Amino acid sequence: STDSEKRASGRVAVSYSERAVKLAPNQCDSYLSLAICWGKVTPFLGNKESIEASRQIQNAAEKAVKLNPQNDYAWHMLGRWHQELAGIGSVTRALARVIYGALPDASYAEAVRCFQKAIALNPGRLIHTVELGRTYAAMGNEAEAKKYLEKGLAMPSLEKDDPETKQRGRATLA
Repeated sequence: STDSEKRASGRVAVSYSERAVKLAPNQCDSYLSLAICWGKVTPFLGNKESIEASRQIQNAAEKAVKLNPQNDYAWHMLGRWHQELAGIGSVTRALARVIYGALPDASYAEAVRCFQKAIALNPGRLIHTVELGRTYAAMGNEAEAKKYLEKGLAMPSLEKDDPETKQRGRATLA
């Protein structure tokens, strides 16, 4: 499908997740769903909408972690949010501040902490391990990056997104 169709489908998914939050405001999965849906639609949005989506992802992921600190994927989503925002360069960040307002603070160190927490809760989910390796690579820590990427790539693919995750891991390792 086209980017326009993907954006439209993503917006529908976000609206369903927003309904879930309204219907079950004390359930981690409602907020986790909202964070995931915003994360999936963000690549198809304009700059201003992407910045707002980033805030929505952060809020939803933080709420999910608060509601259920034992949910490994909630920690993963919060880690991915930190990973993505920490990767925004200072020039882009300054430009975004002037045009759209300040971007939320994020760091690779916090991404590492979140991914480590996710791994501690569910060591069998390879996406946590691969994304931890990718974060270390972004930080310039080649030894830790290689260690976690190779470990994640050696794990069996059990979930729908595992092949895509492994492809990202192989690309980072290369």
